[in-house]
Amino acid sequence: MKKNKHIIIVLVLLSFAACKTPTLVKKEVNTAVPDSFNGVKDSVSSASLNWKEYFIDPKLNALIDTALANNQELNITMQEIEIAKNEVRDKKGEYLPSVGIAAGAGVDKVSRYTTAGASEATTDIVPGRETPENVQDYYVGLYATWELDIWKKLRNSKKAAVSRYLSSIEGKNFMVTSLISEIANSYYELLALDNEMRIITNNIEIQSNALRIVKIQKQAARVTELAVRKFEAEVLKTKSLLFDTQQEITETENKINFLVGRFPQHIERSSDEFFDLVPNSIKSGMPSQLLQNRPDIRKAEFDLAASKLDVKSAKASFYPSLGISAGFGLEAFDTKYFLTTPESLLYSLAGDLTAPLINKNAIKAAYYSANSKQIQAVYNYERAILNGYVEVANELSNIDNLKKSYELREKEVEALTESIKISNSLFRAARADYMEVLLTQRDALEAKFELVETKKKQMNAMVNVYRTLGGGWN
Repeated sequence: MKKNKHIIIVLVLLSFAACKTPTLVKKEVNTAVPDSFNGVKDSVSSASLNWKEYFIDPKLNALIDTALANNQELNITMQEIEIAKNEVRDKKGEYLPSVGIAAGAGVDKVSRYTTAGASEATTDIVPGRETPENVQDYYVGLYATWELDIWKKLRNSKKAAVSRYLSSIEGKNFMVTSLISEIANSYYELLALDNEMRIITNNIEIQSNALRIVKIQKQAARVTELAVRKFEAEVLKTKSLLFDTQQEITETENKINFLVGRFPQHIERSSDEFFDLVPNSIKSGMPSQLLQNRPDIRKAEFDLAASKLDVKSAKASFYPSLGISAGFGLEAFDTKYFLTTPESLLYSLAGDLTAPLINKNAIKAAYYSANSKQIQAVYNYERAILNGYVEVANELSNIDNLKKSYELREKEVEALTESIKISNSLFRAARADYMEVLLTQRDALEAKFELVETKKKQMNAMVNVYRTLGGGWN
């Protein structure tokens, strides 16, 4: 009885010494956000719309649909989700009892010149009952091991794996959102390039007509050869833009084909309707909705939850662990005795209590590292929230400013288009020199390009605000 008391006292002291854990620096996450975006308060967010409702161009929607099924990077991410799911299964198995079955057979001969062999040789044994020279052994049985998860170390580890699994799903959702926006932006870029090609072609025709007029006036000695050469150079320069733009079209088409997971081919598109496109009316919702709508913020939240559980698991390493092992089966040196019970029965049951006592540097390092990763996760979560808010605020402002810019550029193009006609008339009447005609044509071309670019930016802003609000994945 006194001996048992001593054992209990030793175990209690061992546990007390092991349970002392270092003090950590803690940081709580701040999820507070402003009440509105740029002073605009909407109760509904455009992110709640399905991407098929948000994008109304059927040809664009067909590309997105194909990409969601075939994009290689997205499919790679899907396999990462499966890996994370198996991690959960692995962690779950760690805190459940492990049961196995074992069977075996063997033979054993003891050497004469060993302690055991010499002992048998010098012992008086009744003839016929001596130990055989070759001793056989047959056994079959069950065995079980179980670490009792007293401090929830293993369960917290499993919960952390679950959080990382959910984080991987949000990572996939974020990739879906990014993929949809990248395809849509590339599609609108393709429409813009098609319209630039049309503008260049029309401008070449205008410049060629002007060149013919200059050549006629040169024959009439009203202009010099210099004017003819200037107009020829301008036509050649504009024609070279055709090939540059065609290359951009090819690369943009191939970029879209890569995103949808197929080899280069023509992209069906609605280029004629480009200037008729009107960006969707945007509902920004409340900034607090970003915490639920944006997959990158939700991913950071799950990563933070996992890191907190990692700290708890690391802390439990300082505490004693209790393990139980058991076995049950049959064993005999001859098969005819194998099923003879209870003589052939064997069983065992053991428990062990272990705790770190001296040189805890390894578990201290793991504990401190887990805490540092948790603090990193806090900052990452806060950064994701801040980044999400800033992106939405920027895109909402961008949409408003691009609308005003486009209206002014439309008027600029109208004025310069009219000025081309005026400059040509004045030139034919010898009331304007050829440089005024050239500069007017050049300005008009640049203005039309800028109008196309502004329209493209408008549509890109519509795509980007949908992405920044967290739309597309649901």
